[in-house]
Amino acid sequence: MNIKEFLSNKKGASGIGTLIVFIAMVLVAAVAASVLINTSGFLQQKASTTGKESTEQVASGLQITGVTGVNSTTSENITHIVAYITPNAGSSAIDLSQAKLFVTYNGVSAVLKANESAIDGTSGTPDVLNATLLTNTSATEYQVVSLQDFDGSVAKNQVINKGDLVAIAINTGAVFSSTNGVPTRAHVSGKLQPEFGAPGIIEFTTPATFTTKVVELQ
Repeated sequence: MNIKEFLSNKKGASGIGTLIVFIAMVLVAAVAASVLINTSGFLQQKASTTGKESTEQVASGLQITGVTGVNSTTSENITHIVAYITPNAGSSAIDLSQAKLFVTYNGVSAVLKANESAIDGTSGTPDVLNATLLTNTSATEYQVVSLQDFDGSVAKNQVINKGDLVAIAINTGAVFSSTNGVPTRAHVSGKLQPEFGAPGIIEFTTPATFTTKVVELQ
């Protein structure tokens, strides 16, 4: 082999080597690009899900529109209270059967859950303070009553959604049994905490005297 042939073969080998290196670089770049695309897609989906959950958490929640008390003629204390509840504007549907009621008075704090079945009070004019309804309450359970429930979600599954109005009855005589309910000039606080979203706040001070059986508290 003369020097010209040797140099020619060497150049050919170098060219093939360069081509192999180039192809390897292209393959590595392709794999890296694929990994980046997959990672980008995953992160985008994760961010979208997180954003949706955050929006749901911020927008969702319950609002207490009023609280009424029942003044027992025997103890002259508030033995039952009824809180009226609607979902916040823009709130997702909320399952009240999973909501916990926290209520505090006179150093006693109690946690209540919903009775296993709601009462449909959408037909006619329901008396949410009647004795039959109030007997469904206890020291550990509150009673859900649907007052406005177009799709029947509250009566069927205790799920409150847009446009619904619900009453929950609480047996304060049983919860605060040491005082047989809540007397005059007493401060009561609490909240109805759903699985997600803002809680409905209960906070009031009873009047100096009870002149009627039904007392507006909040």
